[in-house]
Amino acid sequence: MTRPFHVLLVDDNPADLLLAQEVFHEYGDTLRVSTCSSGGDALKALRHPPTRPDVVILDVNMPVMSGFEVLQAIKDDPALVSIPVVMLSTSSHPGDIERAYTLHASSYMVKSTSFQMFMEQVDAFLSFWKECRTPSWPERAGR
Repeated sequence: MTRPFHVLLVDDNPADLLLAQEVFHEYGDTLRVSTCSSGGDALKALRHPPTRPDVVILDVNMPVMSGFEVLQAIKDDPALVSIPVVMLSTSSHPGDIERAYTLHASSYMVKSTSFQMFMEQVDAFLSFWKECRTPSWPERAGR
């Protein structure tokens, strides 16, 4: 790859953001992580970026604008619709999972309560999405 894999992480919980950043930090220069703590901030970042992320990790349960509402806004925007969105939640409720896929989420991950298991989830997530990105993956800036 000519550039780092770029993840936009959207979560309203500062502790969860720090935990995820700590895990992602292990990947060094091969990974770039941007964070937003609200759905509104995420949409602003996606609509006016220097570069668009390769994938968005989106918390389901956020105040003001839920992850489902953010997902709907992303998929309704022609400039953003092609960005993969992975829903991340502590909920394994079938209704939440079905709603995520109905709104065209790329996948749904249930957050592990164990730090070690969460690290393994992140490893699997990154391995999968980095494999999906081709060497000629476009920057997509301004598109």
